[in-house]
Amino acid sequence: MKKIGFLSFGHWSASAHSETRSAADFLHQSIDLAVAAEELGVDGAYFRVHHFARQAGSPFPLLSAIGARTSKIEIGTGVIDMRYENPMYMAEEAGAADLISGGRLQLGVSRGSPEQVIDGWRYFGYGPAEGQTAADMARQRTEVFLELLDGKGFAQPNPRPMFANPPGLLRLEPYSEGLRERIWWGSSSNATAVWAAEQGMNLQSSTLKDDETGEPLHVQQRKQIEAYREAWKEAGHKREPRVSVSRSIFALINDLDRAYFGRDRDSRDQVGMIDETTRAIFGRSYAAEPDELVRALKEDEAIEAADTVLLTIPNQLGVEYNAHVLQSILTHVAPELGWR
Repeated sequence: MKKIGFLSFGHWSASAHSETRSAADFLHQSIDLAVAAEELGVDGAYFRVHHFARQAGSPFPLLSAIGARTSKIEIGTGVIDMRYENPMYMAEEAGAADLISGGRLQLGVSRGSPEQVIDGWRYFGYGPAEGQTAADMARQRTEVFLELLDGKGFAQPNPRPMFANPPGLLRLEPYSEGLRERIWWGSSSNATAVWAAEQGMNLQSSTLKDDETGEPLHVQQRKQIEAYREAWKEAGHKREPRVSVSRSIFALINDLDRAYFGRDRDSRDQVGMIDETTRAIFGRSYAAEPDELVRALKEDEAIEAADTVLLTIPNQLGVEYNAHVLQSILTHVAPELGWR
C-alpha cells in the first residue's frame, strides 16, 4: 500500500496550447484539481515553488485555500527554497495554513534548485554569512524553522502588553501541534538525506538526483533511501519516517493520451550538469498501456522502497485532463501494483 499524490509544477503560459494562461488560472485550477483529486481518492496535492518564474511563489495562500475547500487530502510542497525564507514569518504562515486544513499540511523544504535569476535570494535581502555557502544558509534556516515549530517560548514578553500574555516566554502564533513531524527535506544527495534523518524530517526524493555512482536513478534513490532510514534509526527518533519519490507516469488509455505522451514510451534516464560543479541524473518518464506500465514500474527499486509516490502532472493541460491522468493510475495501475 502506498499513498499517491500529484505534484504540480504550476506553470502558466499565454501559449495557444496552454489551458493555464495566467497566474489566476493556475491558482484557481490548482484548487479545483485538488478538490477533484480528493473525490477520486488521491492522497495528496503537492506544488513546486519557484521565484522569478511563471510558477507558484509563496505557496501558503494556495495551500490555505485548498485546505478550506477540502477535508481529507494532504496538502504540501515539493519544495520551498529555504534560501528565500524568513523562518519566523514562515512558521506563522505554516501554522495558520495547517490549522485551516485541520492538520493536513505536508511541507517539503530544501536548498532549492537553480533559479531563473542569479542569486535571487539576495533580492529578498538575504545572503550567507561569511564562510557560509547558500546551501549552508538554507540548512541553517531550516533548523531555525524546525525549532520554532516545536512551539517552545523564546521571546521576552513586554511587561506592559497591549493584551494579556500567558506566563513565561512567548512563542510564535498561531501554533499548530504536530506540524513539526510533517516537514520533509527534498534531498538530491545521500549526504543531505542522512542530514534530514538526523533532523527528524521526512524525505522527498524527486526525478532529479546528484549522480553519485553512475547507476540508474531508481537504484541511486533506493540506496539514498536506505542510507536515510539507517541514519533515522541511529538518531533514535520514536516515530516511523515517511519517504516519497516523484515520477512522471502516464497510462495510455485513449487516443489523446497517446497523442500527448506516446512519444515517451522509450524514455530513458538522462545525465547533465545542473550547475558548474554538479552532475545530475534526470529520471525517465513512464508512458505505456497499463499492463506494460505495471511491468515497468515493478522494476523501479526506489518506488518499491518509498511509502508515497508523487505523480508529476502536466498542469497546463487543464483540470479535466489531469483528473483523467490521476484516475487512470488509480484505476488501471495502482491496484495491479498493490498500491491500493
